[in-house]
Amino acid sequence: MGEDRRLAAVVALAQGMAAAQGSREAWRAAAAGACRALGGSFAALSVWERELGRLRVLVNVGELAEGEEEFPEDEAYPVHQFAEITEFLHEQWAGGGEPDAWVETAEGPAAGQPGYCHQRVAALRRRGRGCCVVAPIVLHGRAWGELYVARPAGEAVFGRGDADFATVLASVVAAGIAQTERLEEARRLAFTDSLTGLANRRAVDVRLERAIERHRRDDAVVSLVVCDLNGLKRVNDTHGHAAGDRLLERFGSVLSLCGAMLPGALAARLGGDEFCLLAVGPPADQVVKAAHELCRRAAELELGDGVACGVASTEDPIGPVRSARRLFRLADAAQYRAKAERANKPVVAGRAGPDDPVVRLADEPSKEAGGERRRFRGRHAP
Repeated sequence: MGEDRRLAAVVALAQGMAAAQGSREAWRAAAAGACRALGGSFAALSVWERELGRLRVLVNVGELAEGEEEFPEDEAYPVHQFAEITEFLHEQWAGGGEPDAWVETAEGPAAGQPGYCHQRVAALRRRGRGCCVVAPIVLHGRAWGELYVARPAGEAVFGRGDADFATVLASVVAAGIAQTERLEEARRLAFTDSLTGLANRRAVDVRLERAIERHRRDDAVVSLVVCDLNGLKRVNDTHGHAAGDRLLERFGSVLSLCGAMLPGALAARLGGDEFCLLAVGPPADQVVKAAHELCRRAAELELGDGVACGVASTEDPIGPVRSARRLFRLADAAQYRAKAERANKPVVAGRAGPDDPVVRLADEPSKEAGGERRRFRGRHAP
């Protein structure tokens, strides 16, 4: 391949990773770009999981052999099966060497030291491939994983020039992975509450809009639990804001635990002392059960005074839910009712009969709704 074509291949690889949305797309773009650049028929990207002592395959692209999947869930190889990896990482790099790529062929020796089989050579033969080039990926000065590109048996074997080019491609992949990680960290921070580590209001708004779209399209059950942590102001005034923050963190952990009862549920802090759970799919009764458990556990928190909890689900008789705003107003109204009544269990919108006051409150214009909420509180609060 000429210098111009190789430069174009490097640019295409970098652009492909830059355009990727999320890690999986970036992995695929990296493997596919390297496969094209090196004229391979198959490529894989693997990460070295130090704590588990294994190479885990993130993505396979190109001509997949039997048993290979594009995004495998459990394809991993103990690093002790790949002596060149551990020797290279722990000796050559530690001594200041460069992360050079190397070539293996199916014609190479499959036996090494007693009890050791050259796994890469064996794998090439088993999958009908003639050769491969392996390029270590270095990220932040540490071994991150490897880029692997193969050709079928009968095609030209990779040469030293290909290995050198693979080393360049691996450095481009490393830069792309670093950029992807930075972007994902930025997204994570943008959608995460810094105190509790839960999702924030922005994340809830995005997820709820998507959930309602799915409800309108597929009639999926969407449920929202909105809760207000009681007694936070008293704790702040009496014990200080550090104690209040600890209470918020503890309740966040309880919310996360109860959210785990609902597959795929999003646990979030809306701001101040308000939290929520968003569930898509589980039946309404299952969500209400989780809300009961949330109330029970919140009542046991030290310093706290329980939680006011409201639930709204599209599966209950609350009328058509065509917008995220309406479901939120229903759950919020139910929470206000629970707060006013000092209820130790969740109030569920739509379950108080045809003239459910929660549904009526939620569907009133905003100005009147504010007055109704004050009447709820004034009727029961001291």
